[in-house]
Amino acid sequence: MRAIANTFFIYVLNFGKSATLFALGSIIVLAFLFVVALSTADGFLSQPFLYVYTLAIIVFQLSRIAAAMLYPRSFESVYMGAPRQFYEPTISFVIPCKNEEGAIAHTVTKCFQANYPKEKIEVIVINDGSTDDTIHILRSLQKNFPQLTVVDWKENKGKRHGMAEGFRRAKGEIVIQLDSDSYIEPRSLREFVQPFQNATIGAVCAHTDPANVDFNWLTKMQAAYYFLAFRILKAAESTFFTVFCCCGCASAYRKDIVLPMLDEWLRETFLGKPVMWDEDRALTNVVLRLGYNTIYADTIQAYTIVPETCKMFLKQQIRWNKAWLTSSINASKFIWKQRPFVAYSYFFPHMLFTLVAPFITLRLLFILPLTQNSLPVLHVSGLLVYTALMVIYYISLTSSRVAYQYWPYVFLWSAISAILFSVLFIYALITIQDRRWGTR
Repeated sequence: MRAIANTFFIYVLNFGKSATLFALGSIIVLAFLFVVALSTADGFLSQPFLYVYTLAIIVFQLSRIAAAMLYPRSFESVYMGAPRQFYEPTISFVIPCKNEEGAIAHTVTKCFQANYPKEKIEVIVINDGSTDDTIHILRSLQKNFPQLTVVDWKENKGKRHGMAEGFRRAKGEIVIQLDSDSYIEPRSLREFVQPFQNATIGAVCAHTDPANVDFNWLTKMQAAYYFLAFRILKAAESTFFTVFCCCGCASAYRKDIVLPMLDEWLRETFLGKPVMWDEDRALTNVVLRLGYNTIYADTIQAYTIVPETCKMFLKQQIRWNKAWLTSSINASKFIWKQRPFVAYSYFFPHMLFTLVAPFITLRLLFILPLTQNSLPVLHVSGLLVYTALMVIYYISLTSSRVAYQYWPYVFLWSAISAILFSVLFIYALITIQDRRWGTR
């Protein structure tokens, strides 16, 4: 890890103009917050912890943007400076599904349309107790695609068991895990496998955007969030070769390291009960615990269907909060030994802020204004200025319509995450023993 830390500081010294502009922007943000803090000095004297917390979390978030700026150089270092070889391992797509009659045909067809030798591709779909027309659609697809294997379970066993079945049946060297409503752009498949030329790489996470982005305001907001989550937050983790969640919608794994660990992964428990909803994070934990690197690749374009109603969205967020909590606690047992630099500079601070933030936010935005007539000026100002800086960087990353058309929704996401998500996180903690999937 010392080598990774040294690499980080070398990148900072060599990054040039972009790093300088970001540093100036960060100084402006912190100076602004300092002025606001001085103008509300009485509030600082009465609530010093809240003020220190606000400044600390803003500095932490700025550090994530800084790390994301170093991502391109880090990603290229995966190839160790050598030209990319013509690398064509065998590939197995694993797609668990339940009641996906509207999406499964498109997902499977896209796999076989990939710009890759057809004899080196197989697709394994696990029909996990569907009660709609999914199985009939899959049987029809088999007539056109002989390399499609369909596993038909009459009773639902859960996504984790479906993934495990796919891994066990896979003949490919690389297993690509797809959600049943997700797909990879055909041109991206070759890029997906290239990082595995490096023997230290255990898993690769694709860049994913919503396929139904223009359905309504909610899907547009999620498009903005997805871009931030992948191109800034996952990119920041990937800079240190430690992506903590290779997302279930589209991620690739080196089969020979995952296969021996499947039984242990299936038996994962939390507070004495089986864990149903953090299969992607838990599998990423397996790869990291074995000492392999996990990375994000912005050169791989995937798409997924995001929730189109508030009810579905809220259920998804509750499930994701539960998954984050259980997987983070499990990761904390080994990450401090495996990757101390990442653990103490990022993982544990992030865990602390995430656990504390909902309670601080409720106090700042609701309790204090009602009981002490105290307005959270510093907190709200910091959130707005930080979001503005993130939007500027967000737009600078790409010329795609995702950035230019949907950037205003970053502000909406920040507002909702600051208020609503605090309540959802507390609700997720209270209902952590409810192990139902939670989306359907």
